[in-house]
Parts: sequence; C-alpha cells; structure tokens
Amino acid sequence: MNIDVDTAAADLRAAALAAREASRALARSSHAERQHALRAAARALRAHMPAILDANAIDVAGYEGTPALRDRLRLDEKRVEGMAVGLEEIADLADPLGRVQSEWVRPNGLQFQRISTPIGVIGMIYESRPNVGADAAGLCLASGNAVILRGGSDSFNSAQAIHAAIAEGLREAGLPEAAVQIAPSRDRAFVAAMLRAAGLIDLIIPRGGKGLVTRVQQESRVPVLSHADGLCHTYIHAAADPAMARTILKNAKMRRTDVCGATETLLIDAAVAPGLLPEIVADLAALGCDFRADDRARAILPDLTPAAEGDFSTEWLDKILNVAVVDGVDAAMAHIARHGSEHTEAIITEDAAVAEQFLNGTSSAVVLWNASTQFCDGGEFGFGAEIGIATGRIHARGPVGVEQLTTFRYQVRGSGQVRP
Repeated sequence: MNIDVDTAAADLRAAALAAREASRALARSSHAERQHALRAAARALRAHMPAILDANAIDVAGYEGTPALRDRLRLDEKRVEGMAVGLEEIADLADPLGRVQSEWVRPNGLQFQRISTPIGVIGMIYESRPNVGADAAGLCLASGNAVILRGGSDSFNSAQAIHAAIAEGLREAGLPEAAVQIAPSRDRAFVAAMLRAAGLIDLIIPRGGKGLVTRVQQESRVPVLSHADGLCHTYIHAAADPAMARTILKNAKMRRTDVCGATETLLIDAAVAPGLLPEIVADLAALGCDFRADDRARAILPDLTPAAEGDFSTEWLDKILNVAVVDGVDAAMAHIARHGSEHTEAIITEDAAVAEQFLNGTSSAVVLWNASTQFCDGGEFGFGAEIGIATGRIHARGPVGVEQLTTFRYQVRGSGQVRP
C-alpha cells in the first residue's frame, strides 16, 4: 500500500505526539513498573509464539532476497524464546534512571546534582531481522523512552505480531501502549516523515545495511546514533601466542561473517608473519575463507589474491579477509587510522606494554586485548541486548544499551541564594 507524503507526515505526527505523552508517563514510572511490563511482554511473546511464527512464515514465503538475508528474516521457536529471554535479562538490569552521576556544593551553599534521565522519544528504523524490534522496545522501555519502530518491509507481518505482544505487556503493567508504536504500513514515506520529525522525535537510530544507515545520516533532521561501516581489524603482534592468535582469528572472522563486529582485516607483524601467516591462512581456507593480500603477504604466500585499491576500506560481511604485513604496533595503528571506521579493533600479544599502547592509541569505540572482535555485542557486554552500535564521538559509543539511552539534567537546591 502506497500512501502520500502528507498522510505519512500526519500519521507520524499523531504517533509522535502520543509517544511524547507516553514518554512523560514512563519518566515518572517506577523501575518495578517497567520491569513488570518487560516480563509481561516476555510471557506474551511465548504465549503468542504460534501467531508470531505464522506471521513470519508469510514474510519468508514472500521474500526474494539472498539465502543469508532470508535466514536473518526467519524466526523459529528458539529465536522467539531468545527474544523473550532478552526482555527478561533487560528487566533484571539495574534502573538506569534517577542515578546521581555527580554532586557538589558551591561556596554560596548551592547544592548541585547531575541526574540520569530518559532521552524522550526514539525513532528506530531497522531492516530484515524482526527480533531487533523486540530488543529495541525492551531497551527503550527499560530506559524510560517511548519508541516508534519502523521495521523492514520484508518483515512487516512479523514485526506487527511481535509488537502486539509488547503492547500486551504494557497493558498488563498499566503503562501507556503508545510507549511502543510501530509504523502502520510498509510505505517508505513514513521513514521520510520520521527523518523530518525534528521536535517530535529526539533521536533516530538506524540499524541495517550501509545503504539504509547512510541515507539516514545524510537526510535526517533529527540527531542520529549509528554506524555505517564495521571495518574491524585484528593485529597479531610479534609477541602473540601463536595458538591463541589462530584460535581468536578463526572466531573473529568466521564465527559469523555477516555481523558488524567480524574482523575484516588481519594485520600481522613482519617478525612472525613468515611462520604464522601460512598456518592462519590454512585454518581459514579450510573454513571456506578467501583472501585479499598486500605485496608483503604475497611474498610469503604467492597464491593469495592481490588486494585491489579499496579492498582495505571494504566491509565484506562475507568469507573474505584482507591481509597486510606491518612493522610493529605503530604501523598497525597507522593502517587502522587510514582504513578503519572506528568500530572495533583487537590486538593479540603477550606484551602488556604494547597492548596498553594499542588500547590507548586507537580511537575506535571498542578495543580488545587477546579477545575476538565479535565480542562487540550488547549481550556480551552485559547490557542484556543492544539497540545498535555507535561509532560517533558524541553521546554513546560502542554497543548501545539502557544506560546509553539516557541523558542527564541538573537539580540545584538552594536556601534563598540570589546571584550578585
């Protein structure tokens, strides 16, 4: 169904005004009330699992994309149960609201406190994976924010069925259903209306492919929290444990190649490359990986495909790994600064001083020592879930959970002071 731009704008305005009113109620709600809503929504997801799976079957049957993206779209009992467990895990987190972040007293006796508060109304635009809607609803609800969801057109029926369960949880807890709303149609005009909704929506979070995220970043009049590329690097230092390096890299690249935390480039120190690189390439080739190598790597393994211009700045999201040989940690950090997207980087080394140099010398949102880049995930960080990954320099960075969906305000208490 296609709707005109004016109708989409009117629908969005009505939804945003209702969301604003609901956000005020959420900001006043207790932690226990929001926990109740989350746990009730989890029960509703389980109770309505047959209806959710039936709706998803319609979406999958009509999907014409790649097998990998079809798998992202498909739900089964395990994935629905995962959504329910995720809501329960979010409910178990400490209340992010009302925390005194700092406090001080001025010489004139004024008492200052900086208090964590909700952002307000969030607009969430996501593609394909319908479970993202449940995660986003849960994180926004827990952090006292109202949210307007716009899922991918391919997952429209699934998203509607999941939303119905979330709404049931809100009703049971006595919280306004308008706290979690969903786009009424597949029409892209609603997305355009969301991007123009400055003053109605406080923050837009896109989650999906580079095309979606780039469009939102370029067109939105509302502040955006997002990342466009996941150009993640793993650097194997000369003092790396070889067995550890091989194990970590297999996971970092091949556990799931289609996630933004997957390693796209291996940087290996020249001091260990001749002995270790052939073993690494054999490990990954056995798992179906292909390679794009610089001249120094090909001097060791001539059969590797030469890296073309732009390969080291490409997020493959596939079984392809860029390989470069570097002279030490400074060269590794320079390569990351030149080609990276400030998402996630890892160093493998037994030299603590070098590790600290790398941890403090890269500007990426997440930096790891002796661990897989695929740990860049809200669940792995202990956030219960994530609404996305942020690589900007303002507000949140890395996995965005309930705490990152808050801002702050100041409370000042006096005893009759006036300013001279």
